[in-house]
Amino acid sequence: MSTANRFDIPTPEQTANVDAAIESRHSMRAFLPTPVARQVIEDILRVASRAPSGTNTQPWQVHVLTGVARQRLSDRIMAVYDDPTELAAHSEEYAYYPREWVSPYIDRRRKIGWDLYGLLNVAKTDKARMHDQHGRNYQFFDAPVGLMFTIDRVMQQGSWLDYGMFIQNVMIAARARGLHTCPQAAFTQFHRLIAEELQLKPEQQLVCGMSLGFADPAAVENGLVTERAPVAEFTRFLEG
Repeated sequence: MSTANRFDIPTPEQTANVDAAIESRHSMRAFLPTPVARQVIEDILRVASRAPSGTNTQPWQVHVLTGVARQRLSDRIMAVYDDPTELAAHSEEYAYYPREWVSPYIDRRRKIGWDLYGLLNVAKTDKARMHDQHGRNYQFFDAPVGLMFTIDRVMQQGSWLDYGMFIQNVMIAARARGLHTCPQAAFTQFHRLIAEELQLKPEQQLVCGMSLGFADPAAVENGLVTERAPVAEFTRFLEG
């Protein structure tokens, strides 16, 4: 356990380490097969559980998949994903994205898509390769660890806000240990299949999935770093 005093002023080195963990985090889409020790996963989740939540409700529930369990889930999803008839029977349980896109959000969405496909030399008309690349989600981009996050259906919008902070903590704690992640809403389309495979209770709702492992430094797609708007673009300072 950490011996840091919660009232201490961080040293410049500590501040730089935290900033580095945050700024070096970006979604990886290709991982090495190198295993991640269970103790490391537990340490990441323990640290992440310090995320704030309204009245300390701690709404997160995590399902860790490795080895045969991870591969079995991937195989089941891919069998459906590659079958247009079967795929049509699966849809998201909640709307992650807006029903009507407006600028600047649609512009950012399009840019990351074409930036990724550009790195992979996937043409705009190459639907087969786009399908294959999207399907990489369901193979956890070859990461040895897959995480599934669920929440009790009784919890409301505020708890989903809390959940986002927990997921961010998972990703930052992973970076502090030399690991990378890819948070994946793509899994929500297959929530019924995932609930079956993980034997979830009816009151558990899938929030999203995540790939966790050591990033493949040779994979060209891992060179994609998305742009961020400058602080002045999304911030107002009201003084006096």
